[in-house]
Amino acid sequence: MTQPSTTTGQAPTVRELEAAARLSLYAPSVFNTQPWRWRVTPTALELRSDGSRQLATTDPDGRLLTLSCGAVLHHARVALTAGGWTATVERLPDPADPGLLARVRATGPGTLDLAAARLVDAIPRRRTDRRAYGDRPVPAEQLARLRAAVEAEGAHLHVVRPDQMPMLAVSTARAGDAELADPAYREELHRWTHRPESSGDGVPAATAVRPAPRRVPVRDHAPGEAAGLQAGTDFDRGAAYVILFGDRDDPAGWLRGGEALSALLLTATADGLSTAPISDTIELAWPRRMMRELLADVGEPYLVVRVGWGPPADDLPTAPRRQADEVIEIDA
Repeated sequence: MTQPSTTTGQAPTVRELEAAARLSLYAPSVFNTQPWRWRVTPTALELRSDGSRQLATTDPDGRLLTLSCGAVLHHARVALTAGGWTATVERLPDPADPGLLARVRATGPGTLDLAAARLVDAIPRRRTDRRAYGDRPVPAEQLARLRAAVEAEGAHLHVVRPDQMPMLAVSTARAGDAELADPAYREELHRWTHRPESSGDGVPAATAVRPAPRRVPVRDHAPGEAAGLQAGTDFDRGAAYVILFGDRDDPAGWLRGGEALSALLLTATADGLSTAPISDTIELAWPRRMMRELLADVGEPYLVVRVGWGPPADDLPTAPRRQADEVIEIDA
């Protein structure tokens, strides 16, 4: 496991800050675009969004891009905390520079944080598992831990009730059909699922799942082609579907939502659960309104996540990752 080492100094070295940034690169992102850049200074980590990687058709407002950057931010924060530092974050610190999403400063030494260490251990093990999950239900106490993890990051979690499942399934299916009917979406999907191997990004066919009957449809990343993974013999009967939501629908809210998403996914992984974010219903305005109705209009939906007991994660191919020197700038 790679993580910053605990030290007795009053501030981390550039090398320790860089180690936190490197570990954060395991974070999930929409279409595995990895739309972030880190700048390591002698006193801080600065996180910027990479607008060249925004999905113009799928994510025209930058909602999913910012959620993705929030996830990488939380990964870095957890790495610093587990390394014995107290991390403080300035979010959107410069109104004149909207691409600068956060500045992370670390001081210390902090107290030993076993909870952060547990999450750090989960970072390289976490996978987006699009295969079907089994019949075993997710216990209420584990869902409560996921909710607590999300709320600690300033967001909220709604567990979709059985009577709400038809609306979730229908809205997801219709959103998927509407997107596949859009030539611009299909071109964008093709671009990010047929990346050169050297790019270290995107969703290759080896990690995509073949269409099969499911409680809630799963995005077809390889329409008309053979995906690398079978859905399996299960049907997600025991899976829980949760909606991550917040109080605001703007970059500040999306960034915190991404941090909460990371906390949810890492907590679930540490508990032995499988997870798969579902963004189809967030990408189009009308299904997003339906998700808001599922929340009784008490918040803005950021993402749906499927949680359950899946097949062994060791069977999953790893997602491509960009080289650290492509996204981490050292300003020493």
